[in-house]
Amino acid sequence: MTGPLVKAALAPLGVAGAAAVGAAVWGMGVERYLFTVRYHALRVLPPGVDAMRVLHVSDAHMAPWQHRKQEWMARLAELSPDLVVNTGDNLGHRDGLTGIRTAFAPLRGVPGLVVHGSNDFQEPSPRNPLRYFLGPSENVPEHKHLDVDALDRFFTDDLGWHILDDTAVSVDVKGVRVTAFGVNDAHRNWDKPELIPPVLSTLDAADLTLGVMHAPYRRTLDRFVDLGADILLAGHTHGGQVRVPFSREALVSNCDLPLDQARGLSEWSHSGRTVPLNVSAGLGHSIYAPVRFACRPEATLLTLLTR
Repeated sequence: MTGPLVKAALAPLGVAGAAAVGAAVWGMGVERYLFTVRYHALRVLPPGVDAMRVLHVSDAHMAPWQHRKQEWMARLAELSPDLVVNTGDNLGHRDGLTGIRTAFAPLRGVPGLVVHGSNDFQEPSPRNPLRYFLGPSENVPEHKHLDVDALDRFFTDDLGWHILDDTAVSVDVKGVRVTAFGVNDAHRNWDKPELIPPVLSTLDAADLTLGVMHAPYRRTLDRFVDLGADILLAGHTHGGQVRVPFSREALVSNCDLPLDQARGLSEWSHSGRTVPLNVSAGLGHSIYAPVRFACRPEATLLTLLTR
């Protein structure tokens, strides 16, 4: 092959290589710091009550050096939420609680609900990201435990929030009686939804019912619809974390959720009922996979209105 022909053949490879390098630089050096708030409105409240602002946060995967993320999250209090829903994976490092305290301290006194993801219990470990295309990630038997008890003391004692793992609570939000139930991480099969109905039976009738989970597996979504949830809230997917630009579908969801529902507001139908489902793409990433591409880190502000 002559010189010009060789150059012509190699040119597309050079363009592809440059594009790949550019995408990596963007995803690792720029987009993972482009925190954003997504806004949605839902008509789910009974007539005659004021609108309610629900801040949905998820998957901070906090490490102590992530100061930009901590400072941005701390400013979420400026949205004046009436209720905070935290769908887990707060920690991303053994010393991540320091950053979580900085991020959430301004929300002290705002009613809050929390469920756990596995990364609230286990320190992350290196993984081959290509394995996510083979199906949901598997448990790592050798792992280091994180201080989830200290995390929970911060949420409950300092902030006044409720832990919802496999239980239910009722809280008053702007005069609206909100019942919420949740489960521990279904991705690790730690969920025990059978424990929820006995607790629900002890609670007064609610104006609004929330189903809160970390990992949005179909079995959990179906069960929560059956339990009467008016809204479903989840995290875990990271929105796919790396997406094809402008595509409605994620490349992976790391669970059995349909790929076109791995980020944002959609609907879930089961047994004749259809309810809103919000899956947060989350605010962080594993320290071993520091990239976001076509999937900015996010929190969500849901404005709930009367029907």
